[in-house]
Amino acid sequence: MRRFIIDIETEGNGEVVNLSSKLAEHMRREKGDGLLHIFVNGSTASVTTLEFEPGLVKHDLPNLLQRLIPDDMPYQHEATWNDDNGHSHLRSTALGTGITVPFSDGKILTGEWQQVALIDFDTRPRRRKVICTVIV
Repeated sequence: MRRFIIDIETEGNGEVVNLSSKLAEHMRREKGDGLLHIFVNGSTASVTTLEFEPGLVKHDLPNLLQRLIPDDMPYQHEATWNDDNGHSHLRSTALGTGITVPFSDGKILTGEWQQVALIDFDTRPRRRKVICTVIV
């Protein structure tokens, strides 16, 4: 087992960052078959797979999340902590903070149109650590 960390600066507010090329750089030296676990260690961000194209990233996904977990309604979290990111925590919880993908001979086995992405739901810019664990 080995671990590497990808540091990402985000603008928050639903910014989607394609991690696929950074993951590919790290995975090139891996031989054989295994699993790569990708995890963001924050409670207001998620890691998922999606097709990284403008219609989905800029419109469809934000519209879906706004319908499911609106950013303009009161949340008890915000009343408790006197902040504005209750929806950010719930969106992270709904999508999850980590995924596991298979790899073979240095290549992540995602689909042709499938990329690994970090989504930062917080209401301000953040520095995110994506912790990646290679399991062979």
